[in-house]
Amino acid sequence: MTTNSTNSISRRNALAGIGALGALGTLAGAESLLTRAPDLLLPQELGWNEKTLEYELPPLPYAPEALEPHLDAQTMAIHHDKHHAAYVKGLNAALKALFEIRAGSGDTSLISHWSRQLSFHGSGHLNHTLFWLGMAPAGRGGGGMPTGKLLSQIERDFTSFEQFVAHFKAAATAVEGSGWGWLVWEPLARQLLVLQMENQQKLLVTGVIPILGIDVWEHAYYLKFQNRRAEYVDAFMNVVNWPWAGQRFDALTA
Repeated sequence: MTTNSTNSISRRNALAGIGALGALGTLAGAESLLTRAPDLLLPQELGWNEKTLEYELPPLPYAPEALEPHLDAQTMAIHHDKHHAAYVKGLNAALKALFEIRAGSGDTSLISHWSRQLSFHGSGHLNHTLFWLGMAPAGRGGGGMPTGKLLSQIERDFTSFEQFVAHFKAAATAVEGSGWGWLVWEPLARQLLVLQMENQQKLLVTGVIPILGIDVWEHAYYLKFQNRRAEYVDAFMNVVNWPWAGQRFDALTA
């Protein structure tokens, strides 16, 4: 076997076997979401290209205008096509640079830099993938409230769905600077939590599994809502894909 072939296989194994980027998922596995650990996303959902060994920007699961009038088409298109795409590009760059360092051709003094880039851009890619999947147009799952086991767990952990909504909206609105609001499952205590995240990866509790997240970086809402983040968070609640969130929860608590 040639050195180039060995390096290619090593790179393939290294990339395909990467574990959690941030706290929001892993890359391996090709089974249905409902037949395996639910904190994982399918390779195609994350845009993983097995031939090029790089990520590609996954398409939106609906048209940019599909969430109107709650979230506007222009913001959705820019958010996905520009901002999310930048995280995919940054993730690929970090993976390539770290591979080169391991292979002996990269600058080892930059390993901390590229590790931070991997965490930031990798988490940004995963966050946004979950964000798009966590929304749906009205009539196709968007809005309303959860049912089944997820609703029962919300009522147990937050007293009522209304109290959960109030907590979630307050937490998302109050994130300092840029970040996210998350509904997560904490598997050790087997409870739901609402958490804030700064940037793309800071403040999230290690080991929790995301159920639903809202992006509160200004690029997610500024064209329509300007500085009125609370109004954007209110609008988001009208497009939450509760059936999808409920499937994730059913799978992880089965």
